[in-house]
Amino acid sequence: MKAVLDQLGALGGKPIPTLSPEEARKQPSPADAVAALMKRQDKKGPEAVGDVDNTTVAVGDHSVAVRIYTPKGDGPFPVILYIHGGGWVIADLDTYDATPRALCNAVGAVVVSTHYRQAPEYKFPAAHEDAFGVYQWVLQNEGKRNYDSKHTAIVGESAGGGMAAAVCLMAKGKGMQLPLHQVLVYPIADMTDMNSASYLENAEATPLNKATMAWFSKHTLANPDDAKNPLLSPALAGDALKGLPPATIINAQIDPLRTDGDKLAKALTDAGVKVNHKIYDGVTHEFFGMVAVVNKAKEALGVAAADLKAAFGN
Repeated sequence: MKAVLDQLGALGGKPIPTLSPEEARKQPSPADAVAALMKRQDKKGPEAVGDVDNTTVAVGDHSVAVRIYTPKGDGPFPVILYIHGGGWVIADLDTYDATPRALCNAVGAVVVSTHYRQAPEYKFPAAHEDAFGVYQWVLQNEGKRNYDSKHTAIVGESAGGGMAAAVCLMAKGKGMQLPLHQVLVYPIADMTDMNSASYLENAEATPLNKATMAWFSKHTLANPDDAKNPLLSPALAGDALKGLPPATIINAQIDPLRTDGDKLAKALTDAGVKVNHKIYDGVTHEFFGMVAVVNKAKEALGVAAADLKAAFGN
């Protein structure tokens, strides 16, 4: 983990809170640091899968970019909707390419990785509406993509982790088919509280800290009351969480969002949802996509993959 952080520092990025969203989107990312470290270690990447297809999905009056990863083999496969992180403001399908590849191979599933409209150009709930629209598309397009939509799960990282829980809430609210399982990796789960134990403990952490979370909030929320919305703060959803699919929640020790994971795990458990909550010591936010270079990432991926395979019944 330290090697990744040292490499990230060597790439010379500027602190996100000092930048405009346009500038922030051009900064070196933890994924860039992993790629540079892999090159130094003479490791090949990215992880190969059977097929990768870049396409778009119509949601309302606009199109959303998606990247579909298909494993080797005959299928039909189970399918996972994957929602990337970036605080609803930065990052894209390229930044979060490693996790969908790893999930595709470890689970033996088609992975539909979705982008979404980002803030501040499109404030909350635009990103959530896009993720939910792509979820609906996944359920409706199984014949064209060699997967079985009766075996659908959802995975998200960071902002995407909170959105994965939100998509489950939105699907439940509309009486639609729910995913069989949700994997929420260091989810943003309570936007009303940036003075939790882990926010204070990791106020200056890398690559995510308190000031960067405040910057994401400033750009994403149309008004401060949006922070209380259960789609942005699923840990506050209360009884609405009842009947949601079983959840795997994965957190990093060195991360402002660790307490968000605690809160969401408790809220889901209180609502009667089965939760497998794991906290990995000695690693930071963004570690989950670093299976090529961080051992704890391999462990966490293994837990997520085992829970997904069990949910799919294989």
